[in-house]
Amino acid sequence: MFEKLKVFSGNSNIPLAVELCQHLGIQLGRATVRTFSDKEIAAEIGENVRGMDVCVVQSTCCPPNDNLMELLIMLDALKRASAGTITAVMPYFGYARQDRKISPRVPISAKLVADLITVAGANRVLTIELHAGQIQGFFDIPVDNLYSNPVLFDFVKEKFDDGLVIVSPDTGGVERARAFAKRLDAGLAIIDKRRPQPNVSEVMNVVGDVKNKTAIIFDDMIDTAGTVVEAAQAITENGAREVYACCTHPVLSGKAIERLNDSLIKEVIVTNTIPLNEKKKECKKIHVLSVASLLGEAVKRIYYNESVSALFT
Repeated sequence: MFEKLKVFSGNSNIPLAVELCQHLGIQLGRATVRTFSDKEIAAEIGENVRGMDVCVVQSTCCPPNDNLMELLIMLDALKRASAGTITAVMPYFGYARQDRKISPRVPISAKLVADLITVAGANRVLTIELHAGQIQGFFDIPVDNLYSNPVLFDFVKEKFDDGLVIVSPDTGGVERARAFAKRLDAGLAIIDKRRPQPNVSEVMNVVGDVKNKTAIIFDDMIDTAGTVVEAAQAITENGAREVYACCTHPVLSGKAIERLNDSLIKEVIVTNTIPLNEKKKECKKIHVLSVASLLGEAVKRIYYNESVSALFT
């Protein structure tokens, strides 16, 4: 069925790569990615890829620099091994929040990473829920930016009854939250907040009706969890029955786990674009959904030159 397709993985998210291959009915390709004593990264592809359609699964999550270098080195190895086409499958695209100049003399790191991936040898990028959609324009190669909504929607639809309200934790996520609320036929609320400095947020007001409703805070990622925890506090003070959080990328850095454990949030629904380390697994509030079938269907459609647009929902 996939005679010319091979899927390889870096070290960032091997379980997801294995699950993706199981969905496709193929074996994960043999590759060794190791670190020398001086911390340099080396990669070796363990099988012939000449003329093959090759995918490299690698989330550039924590540690982002190591995982990014693994991806670049694997892409270069495959390019020099004469692979026919190379698709960088990046469930989580790191550096996406550095997508514009917010002050003088700062880089646009997302553009730099896009250039590095292209120069390293990728012919296409497949990713999920870019923090900023315009990052697709940073690439000179095709980019398929999938959305995790189908995976999250099925779970939320089955778990919750009527009386739902979807809450955007900031004005920037309103479009995302509105689309999700529309599919669920749920209400919409917005958190008006100020951010005095990076990774520090201050909730100011709740716009919308959350009284006596089950609220789901919906965002693309949870990083330090400061925003989502403060949002939950504000929503509860405005009369919500229960508060849940739902996101695609569980970055969960810094004191995120401690904040979630101590928060009013009953459950945090995430996907496996970023694997949970042992510390994150200690948080009993986290429920993980898999995006392997979503990625697998996209890889299948790309391989057979079929439309991927049906998955952009």
